[in-house]
Amino acid sequence: MNAKIGIAFAGLFGLSACSSVFEKQVEWEYVQPSSYPVIKAVGYAPISAQPGATDSTKMLLAIKASKLDAYRELTEQVYGQKIGGNQSLEQFVLTNTQLKSSVQGIIRGAEVVKTYPVGEDTYATELSLDFKKVYDIYISTARPKRIKDVHYF
Repeated sequence: MNAKIGIAFAGLFGLSACSSVFEKQVEWEYVQPSSYPVIKAVGYAPISAQPGATDSTKMLLAIKASKLDAYRELTEQVYGQKIGGNQSLEQFVLTNTQLKSSVQGIIRGAEVVKTYPVGEDTYATELSLDFKKVYDIYISTARPKRIKDVHYF
């Protein structure tokens, strides 16, 4: 009886080994999204709060700050915002509450639509991010693929 079991195991082992003998060729094709959204963001900065000796310097710094704020807004829309909170209790009385927020990501392909003053003391910058442009940038560097066909020999 043991000889029959040994032959059966040898046969099963031999059959499973044959399946790894076949070679295969995989054909890939590139994936393209069906639509490309365009998102927009606006950033603001106060002119008078900027450091600088002259009004022109303060205005230029406010323009840069409003652009950075608009980029932060785009990053928030693309990657989301991380929220962290902390509360302290002492004898079941809330003594301290903290809430922190952070945004992190890389934005490529954004364009400045318009930069302009708002009222007397604020500067605004509008940005636009076309995901068709983002996709083109991504494709030129990453070349994503999916399996198109598999041929076994």
